[in-house]
Amino acid sequence: MQDMGFSCRIPCVKPLLNNRQRQKRLAWAKDKKDWTTAEKRGEAHNPHCLRSSVKFPQSVMVWGAMSSAGVGPLCFLRSKVNAAVYQEVLEHFMLPAADQLYGDADFIFQQDLAPAHSAKATSTWFKDHGVPVLNWPANSPDLNPIENLWGIVKRKMRYARPKNAEELKATIRATWALITPEQCHRLIDSMPRRIAAVIQAKGAPTKY
Repeated sequence: MQDMGFSCRIPCVKPLLNNRQRQKRLAWAKDKKDWTTAEKRGEAHNPHCLRSSVKFPQSVMVWGAMSSAGVGPLCFLRSKVNAAVYQEVLEHFMLPAADQLYGDADFIFQQDLAPAHSAKATSTWFKDHGVPVLNWPANSPDLNPIENLWGIVKRKMRYARPKNAEELKATIRATWALITPEQCHRLIDSMPRRIAAVIQAKGAPTKY
């Protein structure tokens, strides 16, 4: 096959986007294209508080938060995440993380459109707690820097061989603790480039 001029290519795995989702991504990116990674009004603060969850082997699910100032505490989830469970995570982990990362400065919370996140009860929780939520286009992990942060964690753990769930949790905690504010800042600092890439791709998936 090589003698005939063919070569092997492995396709990138990207979320399937329909035309409506592409148009929403494009509109979102155009709306945010003039955002900077720091708002300056007497004092500087970063408006992107990012969250995500990722499932590891051994059925361990973990929630974490980041901003350009660094990472917040981890939460290991014991059950399937519904709206009630998610609100408990927000109450006991997201709010303390926001206090740790921002102090008295304003922030905007970012989350994807998982059912527990977009539930009416969860929207009410955010309003009751005065937490502004960034509008978010569906199927857009390439716009979310914390996805890259989870990738860093997984790569750091690739040689770990935990024997059970508790050892796995300990390994994740230790690896998460190695994430530096500088790494987080670089990821947050990539947001203008991510937005520009979505605009250039007309809403299609990007290299991020």
